[in-house]
Amino acid sequence: MMRTTDDIIAIQQLLAAYAFAIDAKDYDALDAVFLPGATVDYRAAGGAAGTWPTMKAWLKGALAPFPLTQHLIGLPLIRVEGDRASARTMLLNPMRVEQKEGEALFFVGCTYADELVRTADGWRIAKRVEQDFWAKDAPAALIAEPA
Repeated sequence: MMRTTDDIIAIQQLLAAYAFAIDAKDYDALDAVFLPGATVDYRAAGGAAGTWPTMKAWLKGALAPFPLTQHLIGLPLIRVEGDRASARTMLLNPMRVEQKEGEALFFVGCTYADELVRTADGWRIAKRVEQDFWAKDAPAALIAEPA
């Protein structure tokens, strides 16, 4: 039981590291969150999908217009089975964007569905899929139709 508890805490820390790195726009720090060949799917929010190196580059451009994001994650539901785990984590994300009409503050939310693996360097996300996306007060031009 102790190892499972330690694993859950390690995975919680990994998910927190994602939130802090993404809000700091420290995309290189995310290399310690995702496996190099991880698949990431942000299409529920109108984004892209691909392997981690492709998505890392995509995130830099996609989040550039937002000087403020705050990825507030809920307590994840984590299931550990040996060296593999799954996690479902709810997200509330206030975002600010500058527009010619002025500053806009809006909110988005989703659930991250993750598959994780234990590596020699600790737990890493092997697959992430955004699900159940919603937006509140988002400027229409910013929210694409989900794929």
